[in-house]
Amino acid sequence: MIKGTSIKEALGRWEEKNSAKAAESTEIKLISVLPPIEKMDASLSTIPKCEKLSLSTNAIEKIANLNGLKNLRILSLGRNNIKNLNGLEAVGDTLTELWISYNLIEKLKGIHVLKKLQVLYMSNNSVKDWGEFGKLSDLSNLTELVFVGNPLEEKHSAEGDWIDRVSKMLKKLKKIDGTPIIKDEEEEEED
Repeated sequence: MIKGTSIKEALGRWEEKNSAKAAESTEIKLISVLPPIEKMDASLSTIPKCEKLSLSTNAIEKIANLNGLKNLRILSLGRNNIKNLNGLEAVGDTLTELWISYNLIEKLKGIHVLKKLQVLYMSNNSVKDWGEFGKLSDLSNLTELVFVGNPLEEKHSAEGDWIDRVSKMLKKLKKIDGTPIIKDEEEEEED
């Protein structure tokens, strides 16, 4: 089997292609690297100024080694093999957007550490029950959520009560699956 590309190698290629130093850059895209990145390794600590990190379309299984990324606001991990949300603690105070669609996530344990999260793109994962979904209510700043393609959403969209139930559970949400949430005046007064 072919060995995956390390973060260090991918950053080296990125620097060549962009004629820039990764350590000084605020936005770094390591998307669809061949062979794919399999691990978020310790080399991530070499990009401390990064505010937007894209590691989409790779073969990453675990979120890890984010402790050096003190300025990270947007983390894009879509289209990987991530099974859980552990490992986000290091960016809990800075991350405002997490893009993690098309992964294998069933449980939302660990999401509560993202105190500033406003946007969560989490479509096409494996969340099945309201108990897990309810963990999103810990995110007091969450205003936009994309959850389409999860078994829970598919079931309740088919039953016709998805948006209604989500908007009651996540009161600050302004947009669900691309649709603005319209609250009537009574609901706004309750907030």
